[in-house]
Amino acid sequence: MKTGILLFAHGARDPRWADPFREVEREVRQLAPQAAVALAFLEFMPPTLREAGARLVEDGCTSVAVVPLFLGAGGHVRKDVPELLGQLRAAHPQVAWSLCRAVGEHPEVVRALAHAAVERTWGGAGPANSEMT
Repeated sequence: MKTGILLFAHGARDPRWADPFREVEREVRQLAPQAAVALAFLEFMPPTLREAGARLVEDGCTSVAVVPLFLGAGGHVRKDVPELLGQLRAAHPQVAWSLCRAVGEHPEVVRALAHAAVERTWGGAGPANSEMT
């Protein structure tokens, strides 16, 4: 049994927008070398969820976790992703597909965003020790 991790982001017209997501993909590959890892986009950028999922199946994955790289579970995560995942299940019924919660709902992600906001505001020194830049 081979496990796949399918990272799923929104996409944008500017190709540079994907840079942080490609960094996440590289980091996931390092953290989970036993898994096949792919990155897909909802719109504007290739590959699509269906294309990336098919590649993982071709790579021999029998189980694939779809991880939405979204900050919240809005319409895309609640409506679009389950529909797209249904298409993958229909096209590849031999694979166990699972949908994870949006990463932005994870407490560590919330904490990291809060720390990044404070650091960018006061350089990590806190409001009492530094002037805002």
